[in-house]
Amino acid sequence: MAVKTNVNKNGNKYFRITRTIGHREDGTPVKKEFYGNSKSDAEEKANQYINDLKNGLIANAENYTVSQLMKIWLFDFLNNSTSIKPSTFQRYEGVYRNYIKTSPIAGTKITKLNSIQIQKYYNDLSKDKSCTQINTLNTILKVFLNWCCKSGYLIKNPCLNLNLKGNKSDVINKKRKKVEILSQKEIKTIKEYIKGSDFELLFLLDLGTGLRLGELLALDWEHINLKSKEIKVEKSVKEVYVFDSADQKHIETVIQTPKTQKSFRTIPIPSSLIDVLNEIHNKKGYLFLDRDGNLLKGKNVSSKWTKILKECKIPHKKFHSIRHTYGSILLQKGVDIETVAELMGHTAISITQIYMHSETKIKSKSVNKLNSILN
Repeated sequence: MAVKTNVNKNGNKYFRITRTIGHREDGTPVKKEFYGNSKSDAEEKANQYINDLKNGLIANAENYTVSQLMKIWLFDFLNNSTSIKPSTFQRYEGVYRNYIKTSPIAGTKITKLNSIQIQKYYNDLSKDKSCTQINTLNTILKVFLNWCCKSGYLIKNPCLNLNLKGNKSDVINKKRKKVEILSQKEIKTIKEYIKGSDFELLFLLDLGTGLRLGELLALDWEHINLKSKEIKVEKSVKEVYVFDSADQKHIETVIQTPKTQKSFRTIPIPSSLIDVLNEIHNKKGYLFLDRDGNLLKGKNVSSKWTKILKECKIPHKKFHSIRHTYGSILLQKGVDIETVAELMGHTAISITQIYMHSETKIKSKSVNKLNSILN
């Protein structure tokens, strides 16, 4: 059944309704038109708009600039919502502050914003910003403008069908970038150096499970089953800015859900680690706490890791290289890529493929297998 529409605007068909949103001083009604893909869609936008008016969140909405309305969306809607993680809000606020607040489109009236303005802004950004940065900006701006459409400020999201690009050197460098992994010799050196220290379990558990640092620091004994030799990944720790208001913020260490839906997973524990975990007497609460009984901070773990590598005379690699090593070794040992992707909580096989890194000797050994058909 075709969706009924009643108006054609800018070459597109919409259903239009008119609602009274207030009255002037002389008592005459103030009316506003709302457009939707259907009658129910238009009515939903009208109801949302009128509800926001009653709650004092809209005053002459047509006069709001992009920057003003995005700030209201961030701090009056998202910051008070339980549906968004603190780390996600921090990312949204950062994009607003760095790419919207004082941008060429910041002072544009929200009702006048169009795709040409946004495309021109993206084109200018692409001269020195990466593909990733522009894509992140577009993703968040699109979410905001979807909200604007739902609330009745816009008929259509101007972020749709844009041409996204970044500078060419960034694309080339990204392709050339190699995954950092630890060699067998480096692993042995590190294990000997940290043996008996508080860092030993942290390192061995990460090397044996490939957890992200936040997932590792959020490990609770409730999620470790020594009998079935499994770890359930359901939480992650992250240090984020928590905003008390648009102008005031403070840092907190928060426990939140993992990175993506695929990050919720169950990981087998290697038998050698079961022996290590069995030796721990207190099997309650979180595994990794500081001397004051608080959750370890990721930045402190990274600092300690940097110091260990320096003392071991090993070239610097991020703590995340332990996770890279886990994925790389599994692939080198013949574990299929789908299984590795599941174990690591990747959203796509293409992400796992970056771990298909092996040393020159291994590559040479593999290629030499062709000798039998070449000779």
